[in-house]
Amino acid sequence: MLKDILSDTENRMRKAIETFERDLNSMRTGRAHPGLLEKVPVDYYGAVTPLQHLAAISVPEPRSLLVQPFDRQAIQAIEKAIMKADLGVSVRVDGTVLRVTVPMLTEERRKDLVRQLRKRLEEEKVAVRNIRRDALDQLKTELKGHNITEDEERRAQSDIQKVTDRFIKELEGVAEGREQDLLTP
Repeated sequence: MLKDILSDTENRMRKAIETFERDLNSMRTGRAHPGLLEKVPVDYYGAVTPLQHLAAISVPEPRSLLVQPFDRQAIQAIEKAIMKADLGVSVRVDGTVLRVTVPMLTEERRKDLVRQLRKRLEEEKVAVRNIRRDALDQLKTELKGHNITEDEERRAQSDIQKVTDRFIKELEGVAEGREQDLLTP
């Protein structure tokens, strides 16, 4: 039972970190990255579809993306969706592909992105702590139901705290790496 609670806690915290990393990939750094466009919603034949389902996105140069639609009829819809997403990029149709140019970031914009990153980091830390709280509540329930002893509960609480500390440190490492990307011209 205790192993299940600890395992579930670790899995949930791991998913929180994966979500955080995915969210950071969509943050513009001045360098081209496919994650910048993957989630752009495209109105395709009346259905809103993520761009990654409609086209292949590649990085031919450090400051440009190449979007190759699977259906040539979708080029105009994709172009419109990228412009509407207001990502601060320029889009140009080049035959059957779209070329997306990512401009350099200004110093002010970099600092603003770092503030957003730190805010997002705090939100994820809160999410990890909430997962810890849920696990501790499960332990209390098990103790009240006389399924575990007080000693087992204390050991499990200690293990859960160690896992929480490890995942928060990992979140901070991910954020620190991304912050360096944002501040590097």
